[in-house]
Amino acid sequence: MAIVVNMPRLSDTMEEGTVATWLKKVGDKIEEGDILAEIETDKATMEFESFNEGTLLHIGVQEGETTKVDELLAIIGDEGEDISALLNGGGSASNEVVEEKTEAPAASNEAETPKDSGDTKTELPEGVIVVTMPRLSDTMEEGTVATWLKQVGDTVEEGDILAEIETDKATMEFESFQSGTLLEIGLKEGESAKVDELLAIIGPAGTDVSGVAANFSASSPTSSKEEAPKVEAKSEVSKPAPAKAETKSKAPTPTPVTENGRVYVSPLAKKLAEEKGINLTKVQGSGENGRIIKRDIENYEPAAGAAAVGKFVPSGTEDFDEVPNSQMRKAIAKSLTKSKFSAPHYYLAVEFDMDNAIAFRKQFNSIPDTKISFNDIVVKACAMALKQHPQVNSQWFDDRMRLNNHVHIGVAVAVPDGLVVPVVRFANEQSLPQIGAEVKELAGKARNKKLTPDEMSGSTFTVSNLGMFGIDYFTSIINQPNSAILSVGSIVQKPVVKEGEIVVGNTMKLTLACDHRTVDGATGAQFLQTLKGYIENPVTMLV
Repeated sequence: MAIVVNMPRLSDTMEEGTVATWLKKVGDKIEEGDILAEIETDKATMEFESFNEGTLLHIGVQEGETTKVDELLAIIGDEGEDISALLNGGGSASNEVVEEKTEAPAASNEAETPKDSGDTKTELPEGVIVVTMPRLSDTMEEGTVATWLKQVGDTVEEGDILAEIETDKATMEFESFQSGTLLEIGLKEGESAKVDELLAIIGPAGTDVSGVAANFSASSPTSSKEEAPKVEAKSEVSKPAPAKAETKSKAPTPTPVTENGRVYVSPLAKKLAEEKGINLTKVQGSGENGRIIKRDIENYEPAAGAAAVGKFVPSGTEDFDEVPNSQMRKAIAKSLTKSKFSAPHYYLAVEFDMDNAIAFRKQFNSIPDTKISFNDIVVKACAMALKQHPQVNSQWFDDRMRLNNHVHIGVAVAVPDGLVVPVVRFANEQSLPQIGAEVKELAGKARNKKLTPDEMSGSTFTVSNLGMFGIDYFTSIINQPNSAILSVGSIVQKPVVKEGEIVVGNTMKLTLACDHRTVDGATGAQFLQTLKGYIENPVTMLV
C-alpha cells in the first residue's frame, strides 16, 4: 500500500521547508533508514530519513522548491502501484500515519500503551538510567543529534561527551552525568526529538532494555530531566576546549569520499560551509571514511587565489540572478516585521563631542596589554546610564511592564547569513577592559557559529554599531523584548563651534529607537543626556 510522506517539522519554529537535494529519484528502491533528501529549514539543512520501505513512486517537491509542513513531499509504495487517487486527492487520507512515523517514531508506542509509559520508572532494570533530550536553553523545545561521540556498547564515564546536539542557534556538547555502558541510542545522527524524549539509555553491560525503549514516553518521570540545568551551565565552559584539542591532534588527511557525485558531509558541516561560502569539494574530510565534519570546516584555510570579480554582463544586456530566500533570512524577516509593526517605534537623534573620548582611549590603551574600542566605551556608558533610567531598560507585556534592575546589553554582530545579538551580562559591573575582552570573544564566537543559546538570550538593551563601515547615521529596529536600541555611527572630523570660535572637532551621531509603549519621549531624552555625560567625559566611568 502506498504511503504519503509529508514535509516533516524538523524544528519547533519550522513552518515550511525547502528541498535542497534529492538523494533518491523516482523508481529507486527505498530501505528504512535511507536518506531521502536534504531539507533546508529556518535553522539548518538536515538529512531526512525514510521510515518506510518500498519504491519511490512520486516526488512532490523538486529541488529548490519550498512547501509548507505536512504538505505532500513524496509517495512510497510497491513498484508499479497506481497512485493516481492519492495525487488527485492530495494524499490526505494517509497524512496522519506518515506524521507519526517521520516525526516521532516513539509516539505510536505512547498512543498504543499509554498506561505502560507511566510505569517506566518502576519497571527500569536495576542500574539503568534513561537519558532524555536536554533543554539546553530556556526557549529550546526540540534538539537534533549532530554527532554521536559514543556508540552502543561503549563504556561511559561521568563527564564524557555523549553527543553534539544542535539547537535553533548553536551546537553544544552534551555531557553524561552517569557512568555505565551505552545500551541504547534513541536518535540517529541528523534526527530530531522534542525536549524530554528518549535520547539514550545507560546501564550495566548486557542489560536488556528493549522494553524500556519501546514503552518510553516523554511524560515518564526520569532522573535525567533534572540534569538539564547542569548541561546548560557546563556547555559554556566545556565547548571550546575539546575543539582546540582536536585541532592539534588530528590533521585532516583523507580526501572527501564521493559516490554518484555526492560529497559525504555531516549536516552541521554542510550548514557551516554554506554560511562561510566554502566549496565542499575543496575540503579534506577527517571523519569516518573521509566524511567532512564540523572541525574540517572550522579549520579550513582556502588556497590563495585571485580576488573575486563581478559577473560579466555584455553592454546593453539586461541580466539578473534570483537567489531563493534561505530559511534563516525568512525567520529574520518575520521577527523584524513583527517588531516593527507591533512596537510603535520613534527615534531620538543626538550628536556627541568625541574629543575627550579619543584622548581618553589613547591614554587608556597606552597601558601594557590593554586595548579598548570606542564601542566598548559606548557599551559601558549605556550600562551605567541604564541603571539611572530603568524605564529604558524595560520590557512590555500585555498586562504589565517589567523594569529590569540588572543590565544585560546585546551587541549586534553581522554574520554571513544574518544578524545575531550576543549578550554582555551585568555590563554595568564590568570594567572597560573586561567589556572589551568579552565583546571580542562573543563576536568571534558569533562569526564562527560557536555561540551558545545562553550567550544570545536575556538582553535588556541593544547596541548596533555601523561606524566601522563609515556610516555616520542610521536607525535600527528594536530587538524585542527590549524597549530600545542604540544605533552608533562613525566618528567624523568636521568644523565645530567651541567657545564662540570655529575649530576642528570630532563628533559622533547616535540614534535611540524607542518603544513608545514603555519609553516616553522625555524619558528617552533624559537617558541620552545621561549617556552624553558619560561618553563626552569617559573618565567619570572609572569612578
